[in-house]
Amino acid sequence: MNWDQIVKKITPHIVKIETQSGHGTGFLLLYNENKTFCGVATALHVVDYADNWQQPIQIQHHSSGETVFLNAGDKVIYTDWETDSAVILFQNNEFPFLPKDPINLLPSGSIISIGYEVVWLGFPAVAPYNLCFFSGNISALREYSSERYGDRKAYLIDGVAINGVSGGPVIHSNPADGIQIVGTVSAYWANRATGESLPGLSVAQDVSHFHEVASRVQSIESS
Repeated sequence: MNWDQIVKKITPHIVKIETQSGHGTGFLLLYNENKTFCGVATALHVVDYADNWQQPIQIQHHSSGETVFLNAGDKVIYTDWETDSAVILFQNNEFPFLPKDPINLLPSGSIISIGYEVVWLGFPAVAPYNLCFFSGNISALREYSSERYGDRKAYLIDGVAINGVSGGPVIHSNPADGIQIVGTVSAYWANRATGESLPGLSVAQDVSHFHEVASRVQSIESS
């Protein structure tokens, strides 16, 4: 897979999300119909403290270097604890430098099979000013159900995830479907069976929450 060209297409969609307690990664998820506001997807744990305490957050567009500062009243955050997922909605005139169209999400109900290669991008704490590339293969699919939210999925990936990369898009590409975002980086499970940290597995939550928020925005627009 020639990932360098794919990374070039994905990079303009990537943002760094900074709060008073740290930083994470996000990506352009949606616009409303007339593009007066946009939605940025990330991991819930990146923004949950700031959201609960009505603190401001800062979003920096990596490709342009432009930054928007959002106070509590400037944003709405749709959260889902089941998938550690969040969508930050805010006025697009505050953030006019995102691409015209988001990258497609993996369709609802679809899954990526074990063994497929995926990549992810983010701002690791060891290099917080650099957008870094990571890759691995799907090791397993964890499926679980919630009475409130229905079926959920998470991928276990044979690859590393570092603090600061949380919320970054996990990307799959093939000739038939093109580039698709299949999940977001949520956690890294280190292997501590011998008492020391050994290589483990990354956890990527599925995009079910993002599909739901996009549908909600669409229904609001049409009502």
